[in-house]
Amino acid sequence: MADRPQPHQIQVHPQRRYDDVGAKGRAGPSASTILAIVTLVPLGGSLLGLAGLTLAVTLVGLAVFIPVFIIFSPILVPAILTIGMAVLAFLTSGAFGLTALSSLTWAFNYLRRAAGFMPDQIDQAKRRMQDMAGYVGQKTKDLGQEIQSRTQEQGRKT
Repeated sequence: MADRPQPHQIQVHPQRRYDDVGAKGRAGPSASTILAIVTLVPLGGSLLGLAGLTLAVTLVGLAVFIPVFIIFSPILVPAILTIGMAVLAFLTSGAFGLTALSSLTWAFNYLRRAAGFMPDQIDQAKRRMQDMAGYVGQKTKDLGQEIQSRTQEQGRKT
């Protein structure tokens, strides 16, 4: 008998069934659920009826206006295209204007921040530019005098 394995204990948990719900005192849906159903069913039905009515009116309108549209299409199609293009151009110009304005604002703010952080470097760059302009001016003056002197020498030789 010692060779036989011992049996395992099995625990059985009773599962809840739908008939047990009434035992706790909840026999049906709550009052808020009933109120929601009573409110939403007529509302949903009326909206469904309005959707059907809208579909019927749309189909009747299409049946009436398609022949009129076919008769007047040589006038209507170019008019619709012209109006559509004008609206598209207006919206595009507005988008380009907003883009340009935001780009200029960004550049202005960037330069203003950069100037606030580096005033010494900007002053130094200004001085270097002035020195370079003076140097180039002096070289140009010297070169002009040299050319003038050479022309005078050439004039004396001839």
